[in-house]
Amino acid sequence: MNMIKTANTLWTASDAAHAAGGDAHPDWKATGVSINTRTLQPGDLFIALQGPNVDGHDYVADAFEKGAAAAAVHHRPPVLDPDAPLLVVEDTMKALEDLGMEGRKRLDQGKVIAVTGSVGKTGVKEALKLVLGDQGKTSASVGSLNNHWGLPLSLARLPADADYAVLEMGMNHPGELTQLSRMGRPHVCVITTIAPAHTEFFKDTFEIADAKAEIFAGAEPGAIAVLNLDIPEFVRLHAAAQNAGMETVVTFGMDVYADFRVIAYELDGNGSLVTAATPVGTVTYRVGSPGLHWVLNSLCVLAAVYAAGGDVARAGESLADLSPPSGRGERFEIARDGGAFQLIDESYNASPAAMRAAMAVLAAQPVGAGGRRIVALGDMLEMGENSPSMHADLAEAIDANGIDLAFLAGTDMKHLWDALAKSKRGHFASDSEALAEVMQGAVRPGDVVMVKGSAGMKMGRVVDALKQGKG
Repeated sequence: MNMIKTANTLWTASDAAHAAGGDAHPDWKATGVSINTRTLQPGDLFIALQGPNVDGHDYVADAFEKGAAAAAVHHRPPVLDPDAPLLVVEDTMKALEDLGMEGRKRLDQGKVIAVTGSVGKTGVKEALKLVLGDQGKTSASVGSLNNHWGLPLSLARLPADADYAVLEMGMNHPGELTQLSRMGRPHVCVITTIAPAHTEFFKDTFEIADAKAEIFAGAEPGAIAVLNLDIPEFVRLHAAAQNAGMETVVTFGMDVYADFRVIAYELDGNGSLVTAATPVGTVTYRVGSPGLHWVLNSLCVLAAVYAAGGDVARAGESLADLSPPSGRGERFEIARDGGAFQLIDESYNASPAAMRAAMAVLAAQPVGAGGRRIVALGDMLEMGENSPSMHADLAEAIDANGIDLAFLAGTDMKHLWDALAKSKRGHFASDSEALAEVMQGAVRPGDVVMVKGSAGMKMGRVVDALKQGKG
């Protein structure tokens, strides 16, 4: 069966009906797939998912108003025209999964790279999208679409003629990655690192490593694992890869025995210059995103490119064009009366390792005349019974990185507040909304402000308030 009818068509009515076991009518062609009318593009197939609080069927009419080519539904919404282009299925979530598995099945010669890890998986995924996009047709997960509905959506959007597909895979509990890996069937399995995250559901980092190792479960025959040699959990991950039948493991890190290892690096406020030893020779390149963690991430990226059969040296050149994803280090210069201050948006998510890495980046930033280095931090969620000490321990990182003031929000951040020297206490608030009001009046020209917290803390409110530039 010819699954792609034209260069721009992703799904035809007949192909989608065949994949999802539904009834499609009349004839239609879709150039994309969407589950959200807020981000839907004209020509998309809109899939009306049903959740505990939202029913996508209530938005089908809106989807058509925004240019949807068709809608996947399990019943016809009464507001629709009788001739509306539909894919009628018994279960829209299963239809999304079926479309995803068919999207993966019809991938011709492309290599699938799956990325997971406690920290850095979205950044590494975006970097792989950038560098491989310079070497061939590359499709990648959008944003953080890495869960039980995000991954099949990414696969359903996968062009059959892609050279590379980069898939982010995330988890909160044991067992979740197994299903995602079997759906994605990767040729390259990347684990960025293991660190305390979601510790409410795991006894220790070795249990986290076991859960991350589930990424090997669906690996294709001959698949290659890419692992961080610097971490204590490496031996456990290496054994898991071998037990899953993966004979080749490519390593990266500072360790002298790593396949991709740092020879030298120079950090600055906007990035780093790295010289690395690799299996294809020594390469020197610039990374366009700041921080030591990005030096290590870049090694991970090059190792994954190597495992996928790409050009390592060319990938190194492409890393100069790297910029932080939204909410993960994005920079803004905000005007204030008498000057401007710098804002670093790290508001998407947080863990102890990510907090420390972000503070190290802040420490490298130059401040203006009379300026200060300031953090606005929200709770790190899902840290379990050790959450109070994990928050309090961040006081050491604040001191070590020369941070002048801390503005904090959330129940657990009160433990950090109590651990701080009084001179470093900016303000404590119960939530991000209250903190946002205070922050607007607290920042002055010359300051550099970094905002970070778990997604559930909605620290983006603080970012938005600061970007308004009042004061």
